[in-house]
Amino acid sequence: MLGGEELVWSVLRDLESSPIGEKEKALFRFIGKVNHASPRITADDMQPLYAVGWTDEAIYFAVTVCALFNFYNRWIDATGVHALSDGAHREGGKRTAAHGYVRE
Repeated sequence: MLGGEELVWSVLRDLESSPIGEKEKALFRFIGKVNHASPRITADDMQPLYAVGWTDEAIYFAVTVCALFNFYNRWIDATGVHALSDGAHREGGKRTAAHGYVRE
Protein backbone atom coordinates (compact mmCIF):
# COMPACT_ATOMS: atom_id res chain seq x y z
CA MET A 1 0.00 0.00 0.00
CA LEU A 2 1.32 3.40 -0.94
CA GLY A 3 -0.19 5.08 2.09
CA GLY A 4 -2.97 7.56 2.33
CA GLU A 5 -3.59 11.24 2.36
CA GLU A 6 -2.19 11.60 5.90
CA LEU A 7 1.15 10.14 4.75
CA VAL A 8 1.31 12.64 1.91
CA TRP A 9 0.58 15.52 4.28
CA SER A 10 3.19 14.32 6.76
CA VAL A 11 5.84 14.38 4.02
CA LEU A 12 4.74 17.81 2.82
CA ARG A 13 4.64 19.26 6.33
CA ASP A 14 7.98 17.90 7.53
CA LEU A 15 9.93 15.48 5.38
CA GLU A 16 12.48 14.70 8.07
CA SER A 17 9.96 13.56 10.68
CA SER A 18 7.66 11.80 8.22
CA PRO A 19 7.37 8.01 8.41
CA ILE A 20 8.86 7.32 4.96
CA GLY A 21 12.20 5.57 4.63
CA GLU A 22 15.60 7.20 4.32
CA LYS A 23 15.84 6.12 0.68
CA GLU A 24 12.74 8.13 -0.21
CA LYS A 25 13.76 11.06 1.98
CA ALA A 26 17.10 11.28 0.14
CA LEU A 27 15.26 11.42 -3.18
CA PHE A 28 12.84 14.10 -1.96
CA ARG A 29 15.73 16.19 -0.64
CA PHE A 30 17.37 16.00 -4.04
CA ILE A 31 14.12 16.86 -5.84
CA GLY A 32 13.81 19.87 -3.53
CA LYS A 33 17.14 21.05 -4.88
CA VAL A 34 15.94 20.36 -8.43
CA ASN A 35 12.96 22.65 -7.72
CA HIS A 36 14.83 25.45 -5.98
CA ALA A 37 18.49 25.38 -7.03
CA SER A 38 18.90 23.23 -10.13
CA PRO A 39 21.72 25.33 -11.63
CA ARG A 40 23.82 24.50 -8.57
CA ILE A 41 23.40 20.71 -8.71
CA THR A 42 26.75 18.93 -8.90
CA ALA A 43 27.99 15.35 -8.96
CA ASP A 44 28.33 15.59 -5.17
CA ASP A 45 24.54 15.95 -4.91
CA MET A 46 24.17 12.50 -6.44
CA GLN A 47 26.26 10.71 -3.81
CA PRO A 48 23.56 10.54 -1.08
CA LEU A 49 21.22 9.02 -3.69
CA TYR A 50 23.71 6.35 -4.71
CA ALA A 51 24.48 5.64 -1.05
CA VAL A 52 20.88 4.58 -0.39
CA GLY A 53 20.51 2.59 -3.61
CA TRP A 54 19.07 4.89 -6.26
CA THR A 55 20.27 4.23 -9.81
CA ASP A 56 21.02 6.76 -12.53
CA GLU A 57 17.88 5.61 -14.35
CA ALA A 58 15.64 6.13 -11.30
CA ILE A 59 17.18 9.56 -10.64
CA TYR A 60 16.66 10.50 -14.29
CA PHE A 61 12.98 9.52 -14.05
CA ALA A 62 12.53 11.48 -10.80
CA VAL A 63 14.08 14.61 -12.36
CA THR A 64 11.92 14.14 -15.46
CA VAL A 65 8.71 13.87 -13.43
CA CYS A 66 9.69 16.93 -11.40
CA ALA A 67 10.46 18.93 -14.55
CA LEU A 68 7.21 17.90 -16.22
CA PHE A 69 5.11 18.90 -13.22
CA ASN A 70 6.87 22.27 -13.15
CA PHE A 71 6.10 22.67 -16.86
CA TYR A 72 2.46 21.66 -16.42
CA ASN A 73 1.96 24.00 -13.48
CA ARG A 74 3.40 26.97 -15.36
CA TRP A 75 1.42 26.13 -18.49
CA ILE A 76 -1.80 25.89 -16.49
CA ASP A 77 -1.06 29.14 -14.63
CA ALA A 78 -0.25 31.01 -17.83
CA THR A 79 -3.21 29.74 -19.87
CA GLY A 80 -5.88 30.17 -17.23
CA VAL A 81 -6.89 26.52 -17.09
CA HIS A 82 -8.89 25.98 -13.91
CA ALA A 83 -7.30 23.86 -11.20
CA LEU A 84 -8.94 20.59 -10.21
CA SER A 85 -10.89 20.54 -6.98
CA ASP A 86 -9.49 18.76 -3.93
CA GLY A 87 -12.07 16.03 -4.49
CA ALA A 88 -11.00 15.52 -8.10
CA HIS A 89 -7.37 15.23 -6.97
CA ARG A 90 -8.37 12.65 -4.35
CA GLU A 91 -10.26 10.58 -6.92
CA GLY A 92 -7.33 10.80 -9.34
CA GLY A 93 -4.98 9.66 -6.58
CA LYS A 94 -7.18 6.66 -5.81
CA ARG A 95 -7.37 5.75 -9.48
CA THR A 96 -3.60 6.04 -9.90
CA ALA A 97 -2.94 4.01 -6.75
CA ALA A 98 -5.22 1.25 -8.01
CA HIS A 99 -4.22 1.24 -11.68
CA GLY A 100 -0.96 3.18 -12.06
CA TYR A 101 -0.33 5.85 -14.65
CA VAL A 102 -0.76 3.60 -17.68
CA ARG A 103 -4.11 3.70 -19.41
CA GLU A 104 -5.16 0.68 -21.35
